[in-house]
Amino acid sequence: MRVKLAGVEKNSVVDGPGLRTVVFAQGCPHCCPGCHNPQTQDAEGGLWYDLDRLATELCTDSSVRGITFSGGEPFCQAGAFAALADCLIKSKLEILIYTGYTYERLLAKAAAGDSGIRRLLEAGDILIDGPYIREKRDTSLAFRGSDNQRVIDLKQTRMTDNVVLSPFHYR
Repeated sequence: MRVKLAGVEKNSVVDGPGLRTVVFAQGCPHCCPGCHNPQTQDAEGGLWYDLDRLATELCTDSSVRGITFSGGEPFCQAGAFAALADCLIKSKLEILIYTGYTYERLLAKAAAGDSGIRRLLEAGDILIDGPYIREKRDTSLAFRGSDNQRVIDLKQTRMTDNVVLSPFHYR
């Protein structure tokens, strides 16, 4: 299986808690004005990566706390990112996912039969949801660009069937 990426960045401290590696999906339908990663929007750009090789590379760095899926839009390739997450979870790596969709919209897509979205949501630990809105930009927020975006604790959300915000949401 393959995934189309804009790239991989090691040693990030701004894309989630702790030292992380960021995997940037290529392609995004949201095209938010003021997007931090506009080069990732074009679905025709980027390079194809073999999932097994990528997973092996990501799991060899024992200094990282977790892996962040950013974009582009990871949920446009949900099946491939879910398969990658399954490999990373075995190495006890925390999975943080950025998306321009709201959590509720992702649930609706999953309920409509998109099993990749359901699997990726089940694999994640933290979800930062919602589009970037330039008019709501707030540089004081941890891990997000605008105050409409939420930092969701996916484990607690799955346990309670209600959206539970992560303590990082309030930083």
